[in-house]
Amino acid sequence: MSATLSIELPRTPEAAGLARRALDDLNGSVARDVLPDVRLLVSELITNSVKYGGEGPVRLEVEASEKSVRAEIIDQGVGFTPKVRDDDLDRVGGWGLHLTEHLTSRWGTYEGSTHVWFEIDLT
Repeated sequence: MSATLSIELPRTPEAAGLARRALDDLNGSVARDVLPDVRLLVSELITNSVKYGGEGPVRLEVEASEKSVRAEIIDQGVGFTPKVRDDDLDRVGGWGLHLTEHLTSRWGTYEGSTHVWFEIDLT
């Protein structure tokens, strides 16, 4: 079974919560043991987008199939270079990309934009 989700979120502190609730539409289309990771990663990446992105809304697009889940977070920011977290692990904050690296099958950005994507293989 496949499912898609596409939602535009306001650039406000509530955006991550709205995104998590929108993911409820994927219940039954994504394995129950994978959906919590998708929620966590979407929440972290939407929060980064709100904090560091440009003006205007943030877009969340998710495609789920029997083989994988792919999510994309898109905003109007000027882009960034992903950095591996290698400093104080007790420091609060800055865990979004670290978690993305460890919980996904693959992820990336589109150069010159703040368009971040990730995929989790289900098979």
